[in-house]
Amino acid sequence: MHALESYLTQLPADRQAAMRKLFEVLQENLPAGFEFAMSYGMPAFVVPFTIYPKGYHVDPKQPLPFVAVASQKAHIAIYHFGLYADAALLDWFTAAYAERVKTKLNMGKSCLRFAKPEHIPFALIGELMAKMDVPTWIATYEAGIAKP
Repeated sequence: MHALESYLTQLPADRQAAMRKLFEVLQENLPAGFEFAMSYGMPAFVVPFTIYPKGYHVDPKQPLPFVAVASQKAHIAIYHFGLYADAALLDWFTAAYAERVKTKLNMGKSCLRFAKPEHIPFALIGELMAKMDVPTWIATYEAGIAKP
């Protein structure tokens, strides 16, 4: 993951430790089959073409994305496509977050935003990563793009 190290070393010093820990949590908890990739300039985990040769419908030259992380100007963002596509997973996450985390959830459709690195709930993020394996993600993704 030389590309990840290159990405991390370009970040402000106060973000590097949190981003490193976040990637450790992602790697330790993601089910087998997802692969690291740089996707749209962000470190990400994707479904490789060897498993899903169709690629991402928006750009079939790109592997199917699952989760990406970025250090934005005002926050660290986790883009979890499963949260956008699976209402039950979203419901679980928002309830678990409210029960376990003291800060208010700052979330877009598939983006979790953390303005302060110390507010990232690493254990909860780890649980989230483990909840969707590659076959489930592919089925969820295909069901979502098949809707009229």
